Amino acid sequence: MKHIARKRFGQHFLTDGGIIDAIVRAIAPQAGQPMVEIGPGLAALTQPLVERLGHLNVIELDRDLAARLREHGQLNVIESDVLKVDFTALAHSLNAPKLRVVGNLPYNISSPILFHLIQHVNVIEDQHFMLQKEVIDRMVAQPSTSDFGRLSVVLQWRYAMENVLFVPPESFDPPPRVDSAVVRMVPRSDVDDISLPLFEQMVQVAFSQRRKLLRHTLGKWLEDKRFAGHFDVQRRAEEVPVSEYVDLMLALKAS
Repeated sequence: MKHIARKRFGQHFLTDGGIIDAIVRAIAPQAGQPMVEIGPGLAALTQPLVERLGHLNVIELDRDLAARLREHGQLNVIESDVLKVDFTALAHSLNAPKLRVVGNLPYNISSPILFHLIQHVNVIEDQHFMLQKEVIDRMVAQPSTSDFGRLSVVLQWRYAMENVLFVPPESFDPPPRVDSAVVRMVPRSDVDDISLPLFEQMVQVAFSQRRKLLRHTLGKWLEDKRFAGHFDVQRRAEEVPVSEYVDLMLALKAS
């Protein structure tokens, strides 16, 4: 029986064989590697991956699709909302020091998934995700551009990222109303030790009124934190490089 895409799960199933091959080449799976696929759907990407890996862990919320996937003997099916999956515990249960994570992420919750995964970055080797192209443009954006924002700052602090493949709407059934792309995310090893929740809060405050100078937003936040150091708040949030946001966090930590 044909599975009907469910709008509440943001389902768009990849059907273009050429695009699937290109994604698999970009991921470059090797036999035996511990890999997790988020949202395998109708297994378009799952099948070529598991053929190369020998075994694959998949996270699927749709119970009908999860039941279909369980019929495949080489899949470990985790029927769950990905936002509730503890990837650190999963890595430990698989006796794997690092996980490779891939997936065609539901576009309606892609940012929450990215922010969830950053909490488990210490057990992740790399991530390859298909996302709305507009989201990837924001992820890899440079300062002083309209795309540079909260997503850019937090993710660029923790990952080296690149847009590796453009995917047009007609590659899916049903076709989404947006262009898609595939991003490669590799955790940085040279990151400073800062509080992720506080960093996320600080960046969110900074970009809360992005048209205004930072003295209206981040300046007041720093006053509340009794920050006595110097930080130029006569700029807009998008004009501040990622490294300066990180340096500010380190100065706050030391004060």
